[in-house]
Order: sequence, then C-alpha cells, then structure tokens
Amino acid sequence: MTPILEICVDSLASARAAIAGGADRLELCTALSVGGLTPYAELLRQIRQESNIPIRCLMRPRCGDFLYTAEEISMMAGQMAELKAAGANGFVIGCLDVNGALDARAMRPLLQASQGYGLTLHRCIDVSRDILQTYRDAAALGFDTVLTSSGAASCMTGQEIIGQLLTLRDAISGPEVLIGAGVNADVIISLRQQFPSARAFHASCKSEIESSMVFRRQGVPMGLPGLDEWHIHQTSQAAVCRAREALLA
Repeated sequence: MTPILEICVDSLASARAAIAGGADRLELCTALSVGGLTPYAELLRQIRQESNIPIRCLMRPRCGDFLYTAEEISMMAGQMAELKAAGANGFVIGCLDVNGALDARAMRPLLQASQGYGLTLHRCIDVSRDILQTYRDAAALGFDTVLTSSGAASCMTGQEIIGQLLTLRDAISGPEVLIGAGVNADVIISLRQQFPSARAFHASCKSEIESSMVFRRQGVPMGLPGLDEWHIHQTSQAAVCRAREALLA
C-alpha cells in the first residue's frame, strides 16, 4: 500500500502550503482550534480552482460530543450534497450512541449520502467505549479509513492500541489506520520504527503567524478563553515537507 500523508486545513492559505509541501490528501474543515467543523463549500471551490488533490470534508456541525440530533444529521447530509457538487472526494463522519458505541442507525443518512465517495471514521473512535470494537463496526459499515489517536490525547501516548489496531487491520483487511493527534516528522519516524506497517498519518503541521494588525484592543476575546486574536494558525509548508520526507524515508 502507498503511504499517505493527510493534512487537515481550514483555509486556502493552509491548503496551498499543504499542497506545496507534498500532502497526498487534505482533510478540509473549519475551526481547527475546536477540533474542526464542517467546511464551507465556497472554500472547497477556491481550492479546486487551483488543485485536483484528493479532499475529504469533515462533517461535524458543532464542537462537543458526537451524539447528534436528527436535525443535525439531516443538516450534515444536505451539506454533503453541496460539498460533492463543489468537488469533494470523500467525507469524514462519525456518530456515537449514549453508551459510546458507533451508531449505525444515526449514521444511515450520512452513509447513504457518501456512497461512491471515500469515507473516513473520524476521532469519535477515540472517545468510544471500545476502540477495537468501534474499528470492527466501522469496517462492517464500509469505511475505508479510521482516523485515530488510539484513545489518547496524542498518538505517542497510545502506542499499544495503535499496534493492536494495525494488527487488526491486517488480520481482517480492515480500514486503513490513519494515525493522528500530535503527528510531525519526528513522530512519524518514531512510530514507523516501532510499527513498520504504519503507513498513513494525519497532521495539521500548523505554525503561528503574527497578525498584521497594528491597532490591537486587548481584553476582548472573540471565542474561548485563552484564544489569541492576534496570531493566526496556518499550515507550514516546511513542516509538511519534513513530514513527507519522514514518511518516505
């Protein structure tokens, strides 16, 4: 199987940097500072004017848990139609039930909307009750990829589960294990040394760019406490290049 470096981006500038750095695929979203939300179709159109790189769109209507209402699911299904028309190649979805299991019934409209497109189970697996069972359920539902940190805050602290997922992938010819959360070039090198069969990684490769604003009113946050309005997080082309080199080394 060909190694995959997927870069998650939430702006045109980040998409350009990821593409120039050698990304194999983009995960497109908005609001990476809260883990990513559903992207704008117009942003996807802007990227498509410049590149035909494979793009999977994150379907997440809000931050918080993955227990969605019928209205939220209906909205996501409608947005998927818009994103397909704008040039999406696939989608990144996931719903859990109240007991932390993958909710196939709730996901049915999303699975129907994604037929014929690439399909990733997002990191809802990392807060599910049984990660290995969730992976098996995802395989049964037709997902081709599972994005996971192995149920830990970062992939480096969940290496035992990563190893188990990779073994399960090979045993059942299951979805690709896309390793994420804290991934950079050094992490890729370390994990591939420990797990030679690891071949798919997901990273943001973010850097912090100083705002060009000269006038800056302090003490007026626009969102969550601690967020700084005067620094912009953007994908670093150099960091993507390093991650790509590490993956192919």
